[in-house]
Amino acid sequence: MVDKGTKEISIYPLLLVNFIGTMGLSLVLPFLIFLVARFGGNALIYGIMSSMYPIFQLIGSPLLGRWSDIYGRKKVLFLSQAGTLLSWIIFFIALFVPVTVLMPVSSGILGSFLITVPLVLLFIARGFDGLTGGNVSVSNAYIADITEDKDRSKNFGKMSVSTNLGFIVGPALAGILSVTIYGEALPVLAAILISLAGTILIALYVPESRRCVPKDKFPSELSITSDKPGGCADTTPIQKQKFRDVLELKHIPYMFLIYFLIFLGFNTFYTAFPVHAANDLQWSIAELGFYFSFLSIMLVIVEGPVLTYVSKRYSDPFLIISGSLILGSNFLLLAFGSTLLTYVAAILFAVGNGFMWPSIQSMLSKLAGKDNQGLVQGVSGSFVSIASILGLIGGGFIYELMGRNAFIVSALIIYLVFALSLRLRSFDVSTE
Repeated sequence: MVDKGTKEISIYPLLLVNFIGTMGLSLVLPFLIFLVARFGGNALIYGIMSSMYPIFQLIGSPLLGRWSDIYGRKKVLFLSQAGTLLSWIIFFIALFVPVTVLMPVSSGILGSFLITVPLVLLFIARGFDGLTGGNVSVSNAYIADITEDKDRSKNFGKMSVSTNLGFIVGPALAGILSVTIYGEALPVLAAILISLAGTILIALYVPESRRCVPKDKFPSELSITSDKPGGCADTTPIQKQKFRDVLELKHIPYMFLIYFLIFLGFNTFYTAFPVHAANDLQWSIAELGFYFSFLSIMLVIVEGPVLTYVSKRYSDPFLIISGSLILGSNFLLLAFGSTLLTYVAAILFAVGNGFMWPSIQSMLSKLAGKDNQGLVQGVSGSFVSIASILGLIGGGFIYELMGRNAFIVSALIIYLVFALSLRLRSFDVSTE
């Protein structure tokens, strides 16, 4: 159920903000591995750098999620987007700093790489973005605020569509901008401008979704008005929720376990694939960008009209079970190292992930209840961060040891998700 005052809030400004944010991030993805290599890093350093965001998100996400429950979603979304803007400015500065070697490393286990000043700045930029990176969990809570239970799969699907539209435009734009005489500087500058646009959009066009925030001892400074958090006279006081309290909510820990395994598998893949594409498939930045765009187009098709159709006919648990089985098969195809099979795998990825992920988000939001959306989504972000840290760093290690067979590891993890998801059928009654 949603509050009466939130039913009239449109989801589309949030979708636009999400699209802009994803487009800014995906602008850098196609050439980040090349940038790390130029500044002295290897596959392991690429994995560690990718993990900086989730490492610091582990700290920031639960806090920002709880703040959004207390002070409102809009303020926290604005804070998060402003942090992203600052992180891209630091990233941009790193491109123009001389490549000064701070420490050379040569190890049989870690490989050979250099720790340089630009690499350190890139680490700082990714870490700061992670610290303020509560936008995903807060956005999920925002959707839960304004959406009826029956429409949640559809609206989370729309959120995924806006994400994947960003991943279509971003890599394609990166491929175009990176071949100019300005190299990587132009795409990063574009990411800065895009992040600035997102910050302005939140400030001016995203309304507050939490019209009724529980009155407790925290937000005494909030004004009591009808259009701001804390302005509902009939709000029931609640006690301050802690991490331990979230784990005591019915079925929530099991959903967190599935969250954890999904992102463990995903991030093992996300570290290994760009290195695999550059080394084994011999793809250029433009080819890698085209692949990400193709994958995102497939995801938009699945998570848009296809998911809208099937979500009316099948339950969330069914879509999670079938989606995870298909998704695991996609990773197996990648292990063959064929360009054709890589594109076939992209179609399976789109179908599997497109069915599974919005349905998992829908189930979690229903189980969380309206008063704990921000905190539950924030804690789920912590589990995502832990899985991302292990997957991104572990993916670098595994790829160094196993090459493209690292994708088999991702497949096995997602097949485990499939096995665990069979139990979700018994959760149906409690999520209706």
